[in-house]
Amino acid sequence: MEKRELLYEGKAKQIFLTDDPDCIIIHYKDDATAYNNVKKAIIEAKGLINNQISAIVFEYLGKNGIPTHFIKQLNERDQLCRRVKIFPLEFVVRNIIAGSMAKRLNIPEGTKPSNTIIDICYKNEELGDPLINNDHAVALGVVTYGELDEIFAIARKVNELLTDLFKKHGITLVDFKMEFGRTSDGQIVLADEISPDTCRFWDSETNEKLDKDRFRRDLGKVREAYEEILHRLTK
Repeated sequence: MEKRELLYEGKAKQIFLTDDPDCIIIHYKDDATAYNNVKKAIIEAKGLINNQISAIVFEYLGKNGIPTHFIKQLNERDQLCRRVKIFPLEFVVRNIIAGSMAKRLNIPEGTKPSNTIIDICYKNEELGDPLINNDHAVALGVVTYGELDEIFAIARKVNELLTDLFKKHGITLVDFKMEFGRTSDGQIVLADEISPDTCRFWDSETNEKLDKDRFRRDLGKVREAYEEILHRLTK
């Protein structure tokens, strides 16, 4: 597969076109950002670690019936994926209340709700990626109710699979962000990445944070936390 021109560059990844119009190459960078790009740093080897973790997770999900954009890992930093048209929405699944929700609603971090919560954020940096509801998303014209039903069904199944996967490795999946896209043949698939950049992982026994919160909150040992997730998934 031939890597061609840069299609898009985000905060943590670059996306390149290939000689196949239905395929892209995703390149993982070492850049770390937080608080809408206000806080920035380079964390050595973060891209390598996230590439491996995300590949492991997407392979696992694919084997368990989840439609995804992932095709294969090409090397330490690159993945071959199906090209999709991304819905400009982020879906945040919350199993335990933490982060922005804890602050927004003044609920102690670590509180386990009686239900699984799925938030929707509108991907618009100028507006600060605001929290919206289903009706807002449809009113914006970026998704239909039928598409939302399909996405929510996939999201809940992904949550069940990942909660079980990480539990086996002594990790609590607190919450995580997902993005979805539509392929050229019309299929809705899970896209983007699943890694410590997009998930909150806590050690099941100690509640030690093993994710990007170590960077956001200046807790130190960011790379070591990411390496720990990869080590548990591969040991």
